[in-house]
Amino acid sequence: MEQLLHYCWKHRLLPLGELHTTDGRVVEVIDPGLYNRRHAGPDFFNAKVKLDGTLWVGNVEIHDRASDWYAHGHDHDAAYDNVVLHVCRQANKPVVTNNGLTLPQLEIEVPERVRQNYEQLLSEDQYPPCYRIIPSMPALTIHAWMSALQTERLEQKTVAIEERAQRCNGSWEAAYFITLARNYGFGVNGDAFETWAQSVPLNSVAHHRDDLFQVEAMFMGQAGLLNLDFVPERYHNDALSEGYFTRLRNEYLYLQHKFSLQPMDANLWRFLRLRPQNFPHIRIAQLARLYYERKAGLSQLLEYEKLDDLRKLMQTQVTPYWETHYLFGATSAQSEKHLAAGSIDLIIINTVVPMLFAYGRTHSKDLLCDRSFDLLEQLRAENNHITRMWQQCGLEVRSAGDSQALIQLKRMYCDRRDCLRCRIGYEYLKRDK
Repeated sequence: MEQLLHYCWKHRLLPLGELHTTDGRVVEVIDPGLYNRRHAGPDFFNAKVKLDGTLWVGNVEIHDRASDWYAHGHDHDAAYDNVVLHVCRQANKPVVTNNGLTLPQLEIEVPERVRQNYEQLLSEDQYPPCYRIIPSMPALTIHAWMSALQTERLEQKTVAIEERAQRCNGSWEAAYFITLARNYGFGVNGDAFETWAQSVPLNSVAHHRDDLFQVEAMFMGQAGLLNLDFVPERYHNDALSEGYFTRLRNEYLYLQHKFSLQPMDANLWRFLRLRPQNFPHIRIAQLARLYYERKAGLSQLLEYEKLDDLRKLMQTQVTPYWETHYLFGATSAQSEKHLAAGSIDLIIINTVVPMLFAYGRTHSKDLLCDRSFDLLEQLRAENNHITRMWQQCGLEVRSAGDSQALIQLKRMYCDRRDCLRCRIGYEYLKRDK
């Protein structure tokens, strides 16, 4: 119920007519304030309310019952000393701040239609629960919400990239390589690829980047894939007789000693229900080729402005051995095993775009931020179960910007049943039928 009270206060869904505090003062809400959802402290910052004609500027705290003020310990918390109005459904006792001030209280009720609509959202079996209202929503409202979600998703990814840069002693080159590697996991092995990339000492690899074999040896070795115990037993003899596995392993042992390397736990890699072209061996071989060809660096990325040029930059294939293998010792039909066009676009969406946005935001380079949004509008929308779900509800998904917005909507709002923060949810709650 308290969340609904927050919603009603934020959107001014208040009783018609004159409002009064519990001690009889006339209340006029000039500005409900800025909703504080994520941080400690009062629920709404910098609200403006008039009490008997006198303007008060400060914070507003909201509870279901006034006694919750004490249950939450606000009476001993100086952060609540600047509250100017306490809003609640039931003012069952006076509330006093840490500095001894008795606060004015306003009782409000959640409108019945809002309560019923909210309960309907929570109990709806069909997904998403707001599907009924989507076809009738104004296009402008949908567009504005999608734009906000798109930015929100990029900002969320920016935080992750900045954290990677911090872990790498401020190196944005390393943060880009880790981000790129993570997205080579294409979801299933994303965490494992990030762990792997963090274990790869790029400064050490750089000493041998002119030798593709040594690059691959270090990449495969750090992934734990040059341990014979991790080669399926039925392929042991073939892997050893072919010689390539042994040569890579011996080269890695030399480099491991030279640079004091510690490989990751190979058990982190997942193979179940993976198509062979998505096996870690293939993706790592592709990354080795990309790195060797000097196409895996942030400096190169920042030079490219056109989508077609970025697609060419991201094009890669496996090293020669892997043209006829998916695992050590397991032969396959010969293929260069290029990244598919759709996979390249996914890499651009999930790596290039957020990296440009994050780097631009952090280094005050607005052109890079603008470029990231332009790329999302140029790229085709992703085709996955999330985008198809929204299309079935009546939403148009025309570009990667739209698909990224809808992924954000599902994961950060729908999956959490956080309808009260969603603009579609807002339209649903205020409807009359």
